[in-house]
Amino acid sequence: MYWEVKRKLEEAGYNHYEISNFAKEGCESKHNLDCWNQKEYLGFGLAAHSYMNDQRYSNVSDFNKYINNNQEKVIHEIQDKESKMKEYMLLGLRKIEGISISEFENKFAKNPLNLYKEELSELEKQGRINVSKNQIKLTNKGIDFANQVWEYFL
Repeated sequence: MYWEVKRKLEEAGYNHYEISNFAKEGCESKHNLDCWNQKEYLGFGLAAHSYMNDQRYSNVSDFNKYINNNQEKVIHEIQDKESKMKEYMLLGLRKIEGISISEFENKFAKNPLNLYKEELSELEKQGRINVSKNQIKLTNKGIDFANQVWEYFL
């Protein structure tokens, strides 16, 4: 059914830009793409979530604490470099265009082909990813089994 929906949406002029999203050109979700590219964002309001300085956190969900201007925030995750690189791989493989190897190198000063040589080799052998000179992306089979691909980077 997924591939039938994909075909119909593309016939109607929608671009498949992320594993579970389609949009007309120029109407892609900027927020989602920013998340997949690990860009920072601030959430405002009760229980709103943010990602800043390698931390994922939220405002309190208790209305009375929030309305009384309690500055308390709930830390959900503090990332180190290794977890940030793995997450970049996982999130980048959500995008149909995949991961730019040069962008990974610019961000982390490491080559993902060397860093994740065994994982990428196994996934390529399974036919779930394609690796080219500057790109790592899911194949159609990889899209069908994306959750299993992402597990390599958890």
